[in-house]
Amino acid sequence: MTPNRPADDAQPGLPLAKIAGGLAILVGLIVLGRLVGEYIPIFATWVGGLGLWGPAVFIVAYSLAVVAFVPASLLTLAAGAIFGIQAGTAYVFVAATVGSSLAFLVSRYLARGAVEHRLAGNERFRAIDRAVGEQGRKIVLLLRLSPVFPFNLLNYALGLTRVRFGDYALASVGMLPGTLLYVYSGKVAGDVATLASGAPVSRGSGGTALLLVGLLATIAVTTLVTRIARRALAEATGE
Repeated sequence: MTPNRPADDAQPGLPLAKIAGGLAILVGLIVLGRLVGEYIPIFATWVGGLGLWGPAVFIVAYSLAVVAFVPASLLTLAAGAIFGIQAGTAYVFVAATVGSSLAFLVSRYLARGAVEHRLAGNERFRAIDRAVGEQGRKIVLLLRLSPVFPFNLLNYALGLTRVRFGDYALASVGMLPGTLLYVYSGKVAGDVATLASGAPVSRGSGGTALLLVGLLATIAVTTLVTRIARRALAEATGE
């Protein structure tokens, strides 16, 4: 594989101003994410009332939230309650792919020094970096199926590796099992909350029970896929 940019090609001569600027960008994004994260429930309610504009607004906001370190799991759950399983999974997948790609590019070209500083001394990341240099797309796919880093940090960390951007983007398909599980959970939670309030749901109580069975099956399959990916990742990285 032809590297896009080696992980260790810019260490010695990085100007102090460049490192400080990158660190300021990263810290600003984290602080912004913490502040915005408190308003996710309000945002979800607002998006639900936007009608046809709801999906577009959700995708844009979710993508920016990923870059800003806002907890993506909460938005993914909200997507299930707002849009349902099929549409919610599709919207989240598109948004997560766009957001993670933006974070990757920020790490590789704007905040490289700051991300390197945060990951300094992390032995697991070093093992992953070595493996990515040999099998970029495969390793990123396994990381998506069984992430050993938090999702938001992983996007930035992979920007430091040798993986090509095209391979990184293609490996985003590994986010689908986890996305489906969270969206499914959000849908079930929304239906249960509606039933508990005494309001009717479109499928009725029987349909909600069927959703619960489907959720259990989804959890079982996702757990199996995650375990298989984790073992394969451990073998590839030598951990």
